[in-house]
Amino acid sequence: MVIETEKYISKDAEKIIISTENYQKIISDYQSTEIKNTELQSKVFYLQHELDKLKRAIFGSKSERFIAEDKSQLNAFELESIQAPEVKTEEVTYSRVKQNTSEKKEHLRIEFPSHLLREEIIIEPAENISQSKKIGEAVTEILEYKPGLLFVKKYIRPKYLLTEESRIVIGELPSLPIPRGNAGAGLLAHLSVGKYVDHLPFNRQIEQFKRQGIVLPDTTVHGWFSGISKQLEVLYEKHKEIALKSNYVQSDETPIDVLRSEKKGSTHQGYFWGYNFPLERLVLFEYSKGRGREAPMKMLNNFEGALQTDGYNVYDIFENKEQITLLACMAHARRKFDEALNNDKVRASQALSLIQDLYKIEQEAREKELSHEERKQLRIEKSTTILNDLKIWLDKNLTEVLPKSAIAQAIKYTLGLWKRLIRYMEDGRWEIDNNLIENKIRPIAVGRKNYLFAGSDHAAQRSAMMYSFFGTCKVNNVNPYIWLKDVLERLPECKQSELENLLPQNWAKNQ
Repeated sequence: MVIETEKYISKDAEKIIISTENYQKIISDYQSTEIKNTELQSKVFYLQHELDKLKRAIFGSKSERFIAEDKSQLNAFELESIQAPEVKTEEVTYSRVKQNTSEKKEHLRIEFPSHLLREEIIIEPAENISQSKKIGEAVTEILEYKPGLLFVKKYIRPKYLLTEESRIVIGELPSLPIPRGNAGAGLLAHLSVGKYVDHLPFNRQIEQFKRQGIVLPDTTVHGWFSGISKQLEVLYEKHKEIALKSNYVQSDETPIDVLRSEKKGSTHQGYFWGYNFPLERLVLFEYSKGRGREAPMKMLNNFEGALQTDGYNVYDIFENKEQITLLACMAHARRKFDEALNNDKVRASQALSLIQDLYKIEQEAREKELSHEERKQLRIEKSTTILNDLKIWLDKNLTEVLPKSAIAQAIKYTLGLWKRLIRYMEDGRWEIDNNLIENKIRPIAVGRKNYLFAGSDHAAQRSAMMYSFFGTCKVNNVNPYIWLKDVLERLPECKQSELENLLPQNWAKNQ
């Protein structure tokens, strides 16, 4: 039996009788439609965010610089628009000295360094000067350039017969970078620095030599590089051993295409895993075929100290290791909110303003050149309040945004890593973010755009070794060419106990 209940719905002033069952069904359908609408709206926000990221990656600026529109947003977590203050104007008059445009400014020439080779060219007057007296001279210096000078070292070793001993003697040939090779340390260093510092693949350098009349076969150049790589491997292992004795490391990874041995012409994606040791000023790279946790676990198996990373979940395994303290990167959290500006400008701006204040404190510590302990105290005095405000803001706004929106993803990311994000407060030696290792990875990103891929997994590891050496040279202000040339000359005769002196950070101290 259906119980009739009168429900009055305004429709041309007619009274419509709806059964209770039909009324409940209408309400249920309406609620279901509301839920689907919310889900679709959330999906639209998510897809819009993904489209914005794609457009930004292709066409947009890579800068994450943020300028707060209104500082009062920091103290107001409400989402209502903030009334702009009334702008007052006043008339200002002033006078200034007008420059005399008729007086021509003297052109200032730069002074060339004194260590540059001077080629003197004396130009005598066309007149007869045999009976004249020299009263002075005008000197004009012009900076010129000649392509890199290639020359041949010709070792001549006379042979002598010792008649009394009935044997032949000859002078001993000095040790060469490549045993029985015909390339000098200077040329080998130039080729290596050209590829891994100046981002010139070997084939481009070969073309440069052709223009100077020197034909170097591609296989010969790659053979030379393979030869010095074998010599440098022992130095790389010593470099790795010393670096991992540190108690603070920053880690990140970047992809590299590598040719497949089983299928000609195709590539697979490998990874350079980068490790920066800020306290010791060391950089270390190692190649791995994949992006799984195996690579960092192998490298950091015996590591003890602080490990700073981004939010990549392969590093979560280190959270359970007693000897490792895991830190996160505030720059990655800031990046999430920067990406959310198009989705929710008000909320994203509020978060970015608070994070910006944290970075101002870090900048103050750098400008004042504070010690590690002084930097820790400065953070406790000024950063603690800002971090507390940021945490309150995150918790409050998490429940007020659509779950799949860009701003929600930024909030969830930051809250998920919160304990790691604020750990930098515990020690003045630790950085607020992971930017130092990201800066060390940039040369790889530029390089792979030029040489495109590595020829094999073994070749990729050799590249990781060179990036380790040259990255350490850069952070220690060492000329990579001079360092590598000297190392290649000394390494064949170097004792195992003296290897440490050839590493860039120690080599610089001995010069």
